[in-house]
Amino acid sequence: MFPNAQKAELLRSLGQVVRGLSVLFWSLPVTLLVCVKTATSELLNPFGILPPLIATGMLAYGLWQLSAFQMQERVWRLILDRTKFLSVANVGLSPFVYWWHELPDVPMYGLAVGILMLSSLLFLFNLNQVMGRLAAMLPDETLRLETRFFTSLNLYLLVGLVSASAVFLSLQEIANLPRVVIAVLNVLDATKHILLVFLILLPLAVTMTMIWKIKEVILGSVFESDS
Repeated sequence: MFPNAQKAELLRSLGQVVRGLSVLFWSLPVTLLVCVKTATSELLNPFGILPPLIATGMLAYGLWQLSAFQMQERVWRLILDRTKFLSVANVGLSPFVYWWHELPDVPMYGLAVGILMLSSLLFLFNLNQVMGRLAAMLPDETLRLETRFFTSLNLYLLVGLVSASAVFLSLQEIANLPRVVIAVLNVLDATKHILLVFLILLPLAVTMTMIWKIKEVILGSVFESDS
C-alpha cells in the first residue's frame, strides 16, 4: 500500500511538472511577442493592459505547477522560489508596457519598463537554473550533461547581452565621441527594440530546447514505468 501511494504521488507531481513545462514552453515566446507588440504597435491597444498581464501570468502559473515536485529538496526549492518571485514581479510590472506605449513621456513608465526588461533577463537566467536543477533530479545522465551545457551557454549569452547594453548606455552619456561612433550609436538607438528582440531570441530558444527535452524525458520515463 505504502509504495503504491508513493508511486501515485510521484506520478501526480510529475504530471504537474509536465503541465508546467508545457505552459512555460509556449508562454515564453508568446510573452516576448505580446510585450513587444504592446510596446511598439497599436495592434493590441483595444485590450489595454490585459495581453502582457495574461502572458506574464501564464509564466508564473507554469512555475507554480513545478512546486509539487520534490518539495523536500532544499536547493531545488530555493531556486524555484527565487524564480517564482521574479515571475510575480514581472506580472506586476507588465501593465507599464501598455502605459509607456500610451504615455512615453512619463519618466516613471519608462523606468518601470526598464526594470521589467532587467527583471525578465534575471527571470530567464534563473529559469535556466531551475531547468538545470530539475534535470539533475531525473535519472538521465545524457539530459544532465546537455542541460549543464545549455545552462552555461545561456549564462554567457545573457551576460554578453547585459554587457553590450551597459556599454551602449555608457557611450550615450559621453559627449565627445568620434563621428563614426556617434553615427553607429544613432543607428543602434533607432533600431534598439528590434536588435534587443533578436539578441534575446537565442537564449530564449536555448531555454525552450531545455524545457522540451526535460518534458520528453519525463514523459518517456513515465510510460516506461507503466509498461
